[in-house]
Amino acid sequence: MKKSVLVLLCLISFSSGIFAQTKERPNIIFIFSDDHAYQSIGAYGNKLAKTPNIDRIAREGALLTNNLVTNSICGPSRATLLTGKYSHINGYKNNDRTKFDITQQLFPDLLQKGGYQTAWIGKLHLNSLPTGFDYWNILPGQGIYYNPQFITAPNDTIRKEGYVADIITESSLDWINKRDEKKPFFLVVGQKSVHREWHPDLQDLGAYDDINFPLPETFYDDYAGRAAAKDQDMSIEKTMRLKEDLKVHLDYDRVPGYKFFSPEKKKIFKDYYDKITKEFDDKKLSGKALTEWKYQRYIKDYLATANGLDRNIGKILDYLDKTGLSKNTVVIYASDQGFYMGEHGWFDKRFIYEESLKTPFVIRYPGVIKPGTKVEKLVSNIDWAPTVLDLAGAKIPADIQGKSFLPLLDKNAKANTPWRDAAYYHYYEFPEPHHVYPHFGVRTKRYKLVRFYGGIDTWELFDLEKDPHEVKNVYGEKANEAIIKSLKAQLKTLIVQYKDDEALKLFNSGK
Repeated sequence: MKKSVLVLLCLISFSSGIFAQTKERPNIIFIFSDDHAYQSIGAYGNKLAKTPNIDRIAREGALLTNNLVTNSICGPSRATLLTGKYSHINGYKNNDRTKFDITQQLFPDLLQKGGYQTAWIGKLHLNSLPTGFDYWNILPGQGIYYNPQFITAPNDTIRKEGYVADIITESSLDWINKRDEKKPFFLVVGQKSVHREWHPDLQDLGAYDDINFPLPETFYDDYAGRAAAKDQDMSIEKTMRLKEDLKVHLDYDRVPGYKFFSPEKKKIFKDYYDKITKEFDDKKLSGKALTEWKYQRYIKDYLATANGLDRNIGKILDYLDKTGLSKNTVVIYASDQGFYMGEHGWFDKRFIYEESLKTPFVIRYPGVIKPGTKVEKLVSNIDWAPTVLDLAGAKIPADIQGKSFLPLLDKNAKANTPWRDAAYYHYYEFPEPHHVYPHFGVRTKRYKLVRFYGGIDTWELFDLEKDPHEVKNVYGEKANEAIIKSLKAQLKTLIVQYKDDEALKLFNSGK
């Protein structure tokens, strides 16, 4: 029996057995944030960030340590969630004004046809209105943090007063309250947090001001041997803006939503950032001292913004407990991709390097997932859609490129459960906004092989066991010829498997 057939039989056997452990199909809540770095979460080892509710989901369920994305950028990640397919197949490669093709197969529509009530509330960011949902209430584009607008139907945009994370959560709980209780539901809670420019809830301003955060080990990376990393435009030193990003000498009237604040709220906001501006002016910083000050301000506003995100996750968990829904509701928390918290001197995402390739993913399913479970296998965001379908007992279409990782989560799962040993990645958006060269590559448990193209045409190889921070490109070393040959063969196999014709042409060019 071929390995692929064996894997399929194992997955079918698992899916049929999952409902023997539960009396009915579960409700599913997928809380989906933006740009939330896994390394900024307590459950992933951060000792300073305050994320008790995300940590709770991990503690009461499972944490994925190697949850990878296929294209580390906002809109394409959402398109992959909805389709279970790579960007070159679902047609959404970049964050631009392209409208996502909503006529293609989307997994929420399959849930709907299977008897689920479905809703998407919050950030969608695909330049198209949702389909496959009984209800939707979304932010226009990126949305804003304070007093945001929401689109509730075509040509129907309404401004709501308050903080965006609170409004999205309140709208989500209101929808659950009004649902048809005879049917299971699937809900995406699409949070804007913690996207640039990192605007905290007013109650969280200054939440981390008493902490001096240690610099990441690679903060002053010199990018030796990594031409693409050296030529980017996403550094804290050069790219990060004092006014818009760090709120120094901020033009308050240009802050999105500020003009709708009450006088009392305007004062709270203005007093805090006036204090930051005075600190900056008094210090008269330059050189490394200025760069490190910018880093501290960035981290403090970023984590303060994440406080509001986590608090609202807590509201959802408390609601589920209070109503008794927690007993048969799957709760998932994930971000659309990873993010740099000063590693390599950067913010933003895009690169195949670990901080942006990996994204947080925690999931709780009482009675099915054993509390404290850790999954170290290489899971990809193409696997999210089939996993949700599997949770719902729905058929997974053959053309979905991912596969359900429910077998890895079951409390009776075996250590030798068949699974992939390599993951494929392809990033496209260039040159703007951050001048990250397009690239594709393969990530295995130990190694990462990358091909940059589009004007730079270089290869990189990293031994993640010896070099977890990816600062030494060992591609040209004679001692690695055998592993390079093996990884290139593996990479080509994945390119063909996922039907990436553009990458195949580049690969075969021999450059």
